[in-house]
Amino acid sequence: MEHRAVKHSHADAFFSESARVCSIIDTIKVEAMATELAALRDRAGRLFIIGVGGAAANCSHAINDFRRLCGIEAYTPVDNVAELTAHTNDDGWHTVFSAYLEISRLSANDAILIYSVGGGDVERNISTNIVKAIDMAKARGAKVFGIVGRDSGYTAKHGDVVVVIPEVLPVWITPLSESFQAVVWHCLVSHPLLQRRATKW
Repeated sequence: MEHRAVKHSHADAFFSESARVCSIIDTIKVEAMATELAALRDRAGRLFIIGVGGAAANCSHAINDFRRLCGIEAYTPVDNVAELTAHTNDDGWHTVFSAYLEISRLSANDAILIYSVGGGDVERNISTNIVKAIDMAKARGAKVFGIVGRDSGYTAKHGDVVVVIPEVLPVWITPLSESFQAVVWHCLVSHPLLQRRATKW
């Protein structure tokens, strides 16, 4: 019984903090991103979704949803492990995303969407590949969107529309940020401005 009570206590706390995120997240920013993504599709622009670690897995899932449900031409460099590791081997991890965007001829018609906890930090040398991708996008006039866990990171400071997942409990910033990346993109792909194809269930 004691073991079950401890598990119950953790679950209660985690879902309580998740509910708090839901209650204070900036829904105006989410709506603004939906509007921007609809405009991206209308101008036949492409969406490149970028992330590392757990966020990289989120990128793959989101690509499917944006393509199938919303009819947005979307890609992620993390789906091609051969190209990703070739760039890493030849030029370094910090260039993997900018190199992919270069080959993809990223233009002002396109946008990138960053999934990250910290959002990149030059001074601390964290996720500099994300920083370089943002710099390239800005230089080429492409839109920069983000769903991140820190308002102090590079994405939040330099993005055009960035949803910052509220930090309700510092020890859970990573699990809640990565979980809510999925919540936000599912909100977007089910948005009436964006969804064109119904789900089966």
